[in-house]
Amino acid sequence: MEVSIKINGVDQSHDVEPRMLLVQYIREAAGLTGTNIGCDTSSCGACTVHLNGESVKSCTVLAAQVSGMEIDTIEGLADDDGTLHPVQQAFHECHALQCGYCTPGMVMASVSMIEENPSMTEDEVREGLEGNLCRCTGYHNIVKAVLQATEVTL
Repeated sequence: MEVSIKINGVDQSHDVEPRMLLVQYIREAAGLTGTNIGCDTSSCGACTVHLNGESVKSCTVLAAQVSGMEIDTIEGLADDDGTLHPVQQAFHECHALQCGYCTPGMVMASVSMIEENPSMTEDEVREGLEGNLCRCTGYHNIVKAVLQATEVTL
């Protein structure tokens, strides 16, 4: 079936299997590999993207379900000139990653959280990121990065 989605401001249209997951569409059809496939069960959050401005785990949605909608991925956050989004910059400055596998999903979830509540406490950040798992960092620097980004985006 033909699926048309605007990804990072660019119209994409591909003939895909009706059962193709959005995460597969993003990676395989659109060729944007920054969105990771982690668990395929919506447990880890590595595949988090923004669907019409809302944070979603793209392994829980069929590409056909979002035809005609807009998706933003980690590749679309930075400015065209390479300037990082404030959350990406904070993750870099706070060393909020180790292996980096969870980072795209963490960043996308964090951007959404900050848009909803730009003055979060540490506890609110930790609660907000409960759906995104990291096996390396212990979350300390991730939380630190999100809190730093809230100061920049206020």
